[in-house]
Amino acid sequence: MTLSAHNLEVVYEDVMLVLKGASINVPKNGIVTLLGANGAGKTTLLRAISGLLGVHRGKITRGHISVDDVKLDTDQAPAVVRAGVSQVMEGRRIFIEFTVEENLLVGAHTTPRAAIDSKLDYVYEMFPALKGRKKQHAGYLSGGEQQMLAIGRALMAEPKYLILDEPSLGLAPQIVSQIRDLIVQLKESGLGILLVEQNAAMALSIADHGYVMENGKIVMDAPAKALREDEDIQEFYLGLGESAGSLRDVKHYSRRKRWLS
Repeated sequence: MTLSAHNLEVVYEDVMLVLKGASINVPKNGIVTLLGANGAGKTTLLRAISGLLGVHRGKITRGHISVDDVKLDTDQAPAVVRAGVSQVMEGRRIFIEFTVEENLLVGAHTTPRAAIDSKLDYVYEMFPALKGRKKQHAGYLSGGEQQMLAIGRALMAEPKYLILDEPSLGLAPQIVSQIRDLIVQLKESGLGILLVEQNAAMALSIADHGYVMENGKIVMDAPAKALREDEDIQEFYLGLGESAGSLRDVKHYSRRKRWLS
């Protein structure tokens, strides 16, 4: 039972090759993190999986996406959601002029009408702060509450797999800790989670497995524990080396030959 990208190549506007044979697997009941500097191809990989490439004039030219060993025969986002994959995009992307509950209902467009009330109850149980403010406009929520709303909206589609793109971005450390615990809770509820996160230390502390992407290719994949102990990962992602940089600053670095083996 996995969400898989198989040997993906992605081209933008028929000329720019961005993904160059990228493959990843996200198991049910597991957390997989994807690391890489800006421009490595992470966002393109997420768009490919979520069916959002067309919006950005991109297309898959080789490879495919499969959910639980069933190949998706379309790259349209509604079909991907119906197959059991939901994404929480970077920046949350909530509708600030809608109420909290209206935002949640937007996420339920593929959910059977008879199940919507039970899904609302589930989200409100997970996020009590949202229940108390369900009639308020989402624009008045704090940054942490907006992130919870974005995750709750994704859960309304009853996904099997959840993609989280930079869920801690711009949040206070205390809220980041809450988001971390929430991600673990979602895994324990049975979801498979693909996590892209600039806070590599947080991501690797909860992930089961990790992939490192550079220049459109997966250059390393290993259990999260092995990545935490890897000297290059420590230096360039965890800030433990002399020339350490952040996920957003590191563009190029030397790596051992085994990364490309």
